[in-house]
Amino acid sequence: MDESNESTITRREMIAATTTAVTALAFSGMTGVQATSIQHTVPLSLAQVSFTVNGRAQSLNMDTRTTLLDALREHLQFTGTKKGCDHGQCGACTVLVNGRRINSCLSLALQHQGDTITTIEGLGTPDKLHPMQAAFVKHDGYQCGYCTPGQICSAVAVLNEIKAGIPSHVSASLLEKPVATNMELRERMSGNICRCGAYSNIAEAMSEVAQKQA
Repeated sequence: MDESNESTITRREMIAATTTAVTALAFSGMTGVQATSIQHTVPLSLAQVSFTVNGRAQSLNMDTRTTLLDALREHLQFTGTKKGCDHGQCGACTVLVNGRRINSCLSLALQHQGDTITTIEGLGTPDKLHPMQAAFVKHDGYQCGYCTPGQICSAVAVLNEIKAGIPSHVSASLLEKPVATNMELRERMSGNICRCGAYSNIAEAMSEVAQKQA
């Protein structure tokens, strides 16, 4: 039998053909996945939330997954509150809710229906600083300033906690009223990280305000 007319495929041609076929299958499969994901996209769930921010009533219609931090920054433009770790570990997003400090990145805006919220903008103004703001300036309680809004909000809340008699892990006794000692202040502020290391100056600023309040 004459085999001269039979086609022969080289190894290189076979590899090239196989690669082309696999690529085509992969592309078509990927396209199918994309089409499926687009087809099953979950629609946004919107809800109305009303609260008071820095003394002014606010009402927002927003995605139910919006954090309080993003509501303040992106919807209401209170950009003094900073987004740091977005995991509740650095304290840069600290604000006051009904007088108590919270990490606003860990809290949904919808959880605060009817609440009273205070950000750094609501504590004082450049012309009329809050005593804690003035003390931070006097004692140089900041360097880059990124964490400072959260530090100040937390510091204000800490002195209120001590005044209310709320104990901490270093309080001498659960039965005795806590005192604003250096160790007490540092323990209560441990959730607010200052990467510039201005902790001593922050403690000095808080001590001065605590003494004036006493």
